[in-house]
Amino acid sequence: MRVTVRIPTPLRSYASGEGRVAVEAETVGQALAGLVERHPGLKPHLYDGEGGLRNFVNAYLNEDDVRQLEGTETRVSEGDTVVLVPSIAGGADGATVEETREADAPDAGAPEPLPDLSREEIQRYSRHLIMPEVGMEGQKKLKGAKVLLVGAGGLGSPLGLYLAAAGVGTIGIVDHDVVDATNLQRQVLHGTKDVGRPKLESARERLADVNPHVELRTHETRLTSENALEILEPYDVVVDGTDNFPTRYLVNDACVLLGKPNVYGSIFRFEGQATVFGAETPEGERGPCYRCLFREPPPPGLVPSCAEGGVLGVLPGIIGSLQALETIKLILGRGEPLAGRLLIFDALEMSWRQVRLRRNPGCPVCGDEPTQTGLIDYEAFCGMPADEDAAAVAGAGDVPEISATELARRLEVGDEITIVDVREPHEWEIVNLAEHDALLVPLGELDERMSELDSSDEIVLHCRSGARSARALERLKEAGFRKLWNLEGGILAWADEVDPTKPKY
Repeated sequence: MRVTVRIPTPLRSYASGEGRVAVEAETVGQALAGLVERHPGLKPHLYDGEGGLRNFVNAYLNEDDVRQLEGTETRVSEGDTVVLVPSIAGGADGATVEETREADAPDAGAPEPLPDLSREEIQRYSRHLIMPEVGMEGQKKLKGAKVLLVGAGGLGSPLGLYLAAAGVGTIGIVDHDVVDATNLQRQVLHGTKDVGRPKLESARERLADVNPHVELRTHETRLTSENALEILEPYDVVVDGTDNFPTRYLVNDACVLLGKPNVYGSIFRFEGQATVFGAETPEGERGPCYRCLFREPPPPGLVPSCAEGGVLGVLPGIIGSLQALETIKLILGRGEPLAGRLLIFDALEMSWRQVRLRRNPGCPVCGDEPTQTGLIDYEAFCGMPADEDAAAVAGAGDVPEISATELARRLEVGDEITIVDVREPHEWEIVNLAEHDALLVPLGELDERMSELDSSDEIVLHCRSGARSARALERLKEAGFRKLWNLEGGILAWADEVDPTKPKY
């Protein structure tokens, strides 16, 4: 049988950039084997040491999760598509927002009355009010709702703007970051004048201008196992706009424990995902949580962050708007939420694909007999810090480092040093150290190009900020190289400490 294997964006760099590969196969397992035979670089990303599919990469036959069928032994038919869904960047009792609000009211037998609309609000929301699916009652529901946004970045920007404009009465935002110039390409909540300000300050200012009738609650802190339940508890809906795995699993588990719907979105380069965890599916079943989709995270460094891989600036606007739409539907109790369905968007192909999600009865958090009944250490669970800068430091570990200043001094006096840049070619085009004869060897090609390096040379490896080059150093060390240094802070540090004419990204 001739079938097509669809390769998602995060894995295409290990498949010569291909997005679809046609193979001859009788089963899903044979199709994946044919894919790996053609692109061996995919093997460590798809299979564990024992030859089984990794837990953070799921395979679907058309729209069905093969874990719900016959696994990799599932037979295929002519023209079928095998879709790989990796994690890139809460199943509770399926309660609606209205049910959650009633359950939280002091007198559970009497629903909390909906707030009235002022004359100004009736005029502002007039285009909603003339829709029978919204009307006065629906708009009052929006005003009475409390929504928490986890993150005020790429996804949090369209979320905040559209939820505020729609009249969601209380919007909370958790964030502890400051606005950086590199954020402005996609984080439309913030402007050039906000660079250096806390994101919550610029977000509050912008959203108050969009709709002064909305109550804004800001939580300027990093979400942790110690504060997550307390912060999430007052809200009806939690919207996940995070960009790292520790916080994503934390948000999921906290939502499951609190019985809150979790509106999920993730983005990478030109591909996005969206779904709703913890809401009842259209079939009336209890919906899955994030752990039902990805029981465990990928090993540190295997999946690049947006800072490493990039993201098309308009993409978070699309996915964040979908999250805002799903949030509004939950509040209104209208339509069918994405619960039980994962929506996958490819901006380059302008294609949408939908796959089915099912709750895993053996899920450690939302399963029939959960084994995890509280929050855990998510940085330890994921093997990485939730903070990007801390992740770069943690990625270095005990790796020997050299500062940009010291490397410049040694090059100046004529020391023989080989500089190896492990970034991608498109990053090299932005800024590089070609004037010092740097050699470009992308991390994904390091194993096959290791013979180009002389183990007797003193080698300094660098990337953008130091994390990828630290991983490259460990690989070379395992291969027998000994005179190795990691450039502390990467080429960003070189621009700060040595050559300020170098652009930063």
